[in-house]
Amino acid sequence: MIDALWTGWRSQYLSSLPKPFEGSHLEGRSVFTQILESGLTDDETFIVHRGELVFAILNAYPYAVGHLMVLPKREIASLAELTPAESLELWSTVSHASEVLKSEYKPHGLNVGLNLGPAAGGSVSEHLHVHIVPRWRGDANFMTTVANAKTISEPLIETAARIRHAWTTS
Repeated sequence: MIDALWTGWRSQYLSSLPKPFEGSHLEGRSVFTQILESGLTDDETFIVHRGELVFAILNAYPYAVGHLMVLPKREIASLAELTPAESLELWSTVSHASEVLKSEYKPHGLNVGLNLGPAAGGSVSEHLHVHIVPRWRGDANFMTTVANAKTISEPLIETAARIRHAWTTS
């Protein structure tokens, strides 16, 4: 029998996250669109790759070191809305990002996926994004369950630098 662990704290956590671009002229747009149009540098926003139609950015609240997302630059909510060119670039960028993470972090595996719609867990459901999360055997530890905390062993600025370097050399 599988035990179900209550994680009701997650909805509180998600609703408590800071909205770094609140009050800007871009309010009402996804956080990803706000980041793209903010004028901030890639170093400030943790964008690790910009393509013609898509980009890759670190998750500001990662599940594991190296957790990144690949998104179309255009704010759309569903796979059906992707143009053929966006779809091709999105999935080729997901493939390349996966290889970058494997070469730089040597994970035992990767989780690659999408949360389409709020009910699927998509906290930014208005802007399609593909998560790529490096995983290691035994990486689910007691901290989240017992201490209501996650341990991330590397600052985002260091992760971004490592991934950008690996991106250009692979």
